[in-house]
Amino acid sequence: MHTNKLNVELLLTGNELMSGDVIDSNSAHIAQELGQLGLEVTRRVTVKDDVSLLADEIAQHAKRADILIINGGLGPTVDDMTAQALAMAANVDIAEHKDAMAHLVDWCERRNYQLSDSNKKQAMLPAGCDIIPNESGSAVGFTMKVERCQIYTTPGVPRELKKMMGSEILPHIQQCFAINDTTDISCFQVFGLGESTIQDMVNEHLPDWPSHIELGYRAAMPLLEIKLTSHHQQGHDDKPAWQKKLYNLLGAHVIGEGRISMARSLINELEAQNKTVTFAESCTGGLMASLITKEAGSSAAFEAGFVTYSNAMKTKLVNVPEQTLIEHGAVSEPVVIAMLKGALEVSEANVGVAVSGIAGPGGGSDEKPVGLVWIAWGDKDNIRTAALYLPLGRAYFQQYVATAGLDLVKRHLMNIQQPPKYLDTRKATI
Repeated sequence: MHTNKLNVELLLTGNELMSGDVIDSNSAHIAQELGQLGLEVTRRVTVKDDVSLLADEIAQHAKRADILIINGGLGPTVDDMTAQALAMAANVDIAEHKDAMAHLVDWCERRNYQLSDSNKKQAMLPAGCDIIPNESGSAVGFTMKVERCQIYTTPGVPRELKKMMGSEILPHIQQCFAINDTTDISCFQVFGLGESTIQDMVNEHLPDWPSHIELGYRAAMPLLEIKLTSHHQQGHDDKPAWQKKLYNLLGAHVIGEGRISMARSLINELEAQNKTVTFAESCTGGLMASLITKEAGSSAAFEAGFVTYSNAMKTKLVNVPEQTLIEHGAVSEPVVIAMLKGALEVSEANVGVAVSGIAGPGGGSDEKPVGLVWIAWGDKDNIRTAALYLPLGRAYFQQYVATAGLDLVKRHLMNIQQPPKYLDTRKATI
C-alpha cells in the first residue's frame, strides 16, 4: 500500500486539554514522527474524559481510518478511560493482560514501590490487544485492529510518548503496512530573511528546483526553519547537492543545521576561536545573556554581561560618560558605543554587543519612536553600529534585538563583510 494513500488520524483525550490547562504538544511530535514514513495526519480530534464519547469517537475513526493513534488516558486514575472506551468500540471484554501486569510488577519493584490497586487498572486492557512496551512509565501502550483500522494507544506524558513512537510504533507501522520507502527530512535555521523573500530567491536563482525534493518553511520567530523533504531514494541521493545550493544562495543568513539556536551557533564559533563574548544590555534586559547561558558549555565563552537599564547603571557599571547621556540620550549611537567599550574593558572579553532601544508600548517620541534600537558590536579596535526600526510587540522586539545582536557578533568573528539584509530592510531613518 502506498503511504500517501493511508488515512492517518489522531484522537487526543483529556479534560485538561479541553480546558486549556495543558497545551497539546504531543500531536505535533506524533505528526513529525509519522512524517518520517511519508505519512500525513488527515484528522485530529480532542475529546474530554467521557467513556461513551470516547467509544463513539473511536468507532467513527475505525470506520474510515487506516491508522488511529490515541494519545492519553492510560493512567491509573478514574479519569483514564482509553482502555475501557476502546474495548467498548471493539465490542470486546476488558481483561487483565499478563504482559502488562508483568511490566507493572517489574516497574514497581525497580523503584521499590508497592503495586497498588490503582496501578493494577493499567493492566486491564481490551481482550485480544498486543501491548506496546513503555520503558519509562508504568502504563504500557497497546494496539489492536478494529474494523479496517489499526489502533495504537500512547501515554500522555511527552517523554514516554517520544520514546514509544520512535522505538516501537513507527517500526510496527512500517512492518504492518509494508512501507519500504521512508521519508528523509533535513532542516536548517535562517535568520533575517522571510519565507516569501527566500521563495523569491529560489524562484529566481534556482528555477530548476526538483519536484522530488519538497521545500517547506516553519516560522519559529525570530528564526525561520527551512525543511527539505524527500520520499524516495532518488530524492535522498539528490538532496545534499540541492541543500548546498540553497546554503550558497542564502549565505551567512544560514545559522546552522537541525534545530540549532542562534546562541549555540555563536558559542560554537567562540569556542573554535578560543574567544569570549560580553553583552551590555538595556532594552533587552539581559535576554542575550539568558539565551547564551541556556546552552551547555556556555561558561567557556561567556563570563559576564551587564544589564544597564537605567542611565545611572550605564555610567556605574560600564562607564558611559554622564555627559554623553545628557547630550545624546540613552538610545543613541554614542551611548551604545560607550556601553560596548565599557563592557569589553570591565569583562576583558574579546568581543561584545551593546543594545539600547525603546521596546514600548510607551516611552517613544517623534524623534525616537517605539521600536527604535541602536546596536553596537565588535571588539575594542573595530566597533560597528546600526539603528533598526522594529515596530513590534514588546516581547518580539526584545527577541529580535537579542537575536540580531548574537548574529552580528558572530558575523564579526567570522569576518563576514557582506551585511545581513535586515540591516537594510529594517534600517531606522533618523
